[in-house]
Amino acid sequence: MKNKLKMTAVIAMVALIIAACKKNPETTTAPQETVKNSDRVLQYIKNLGFPETSIIDKGSFYLVEEDISFSKDMKVPSNAGVGTEQYYSGSIVNSTNKLNIRVFVDPSMTSMLSEINNALAQWNAVPNSTLRLNVVTTAPYDILIKNEVLESTPGSVVCGMGELPVDGKAGPLIRINKNAIASNSFAQRARTICHEFGHNISLRHTNWSSRGENPAGVPVPGVSGTDASSLMNGGQCGSGASVLSTKDKNAIAALY
Repeated sequence: MKNKLKMTAVIAMVALIIAACKKNPETTTAPQETVKNSDRVLQYIKNLGFPETSIIDKGSFYLVEEDISFSKDMKVPSNAGVGTEQYYSGSIVNSTNKLNIRVFVDPSMTSMLSEINNALAQWNAVPNSTLRLNVVTTAPYDILIKNEVLESTPGSVVCGMGELPVDGKAGPLIRINKNAIASNSFAQRARTICHEFGHNISLRHTNWSSRGENPAGVPVPGVSGTDASSLMNGGQCGSGASVLSTKDKNAIAALY
């Protein structure tokens, strides 16, 4: 009789343990939906102040203002927020990285190495600026410059695209449409390349207002007003200023 009671007690205890281990269906929560990085990037662009109607989805990246691109796999800054006639993005290359921004020239762009060197020399020669860009032949590097066929919308040819700085580092990629600038003069080819490097170190289009672009940026302290001589004027591939203007230089000196 005692054995039967013991067996009954054991069975009851096991049943109790099993019941306790069962999940309460009322407390079960559905797994959280994962936010895609591309969605984070899109929101980051909007937070910078670019209106959604100006953002073009190019498959692997988003494009604004014809030649500023945002890779969909870029790291979105943790402190990304809204950016408040030289304009910049509000984010610059930090005090350490600005001293040696390493540029790697993809084999597709080696035929324009002279134009690239011309462009870098212009930024490096700005008085009162410690910003320095240098060509390197191996990794690691900070900016890759490569050739790519570019369109903002089907049928609209774009000469080049740059990327804005993120987390204290220069924008990591410059795309140059070699076919689009091949017939331009040496000075104008170098101008296109120099212009895109300007985006990668934070400068926006000086003529943003006349182009109908949203400011989405911050005025460079002490450097204001329009500037017809600015190399950072947009929409002037093949016809724009081929050397940095006084205001371009003042803007870089103010930032770096």
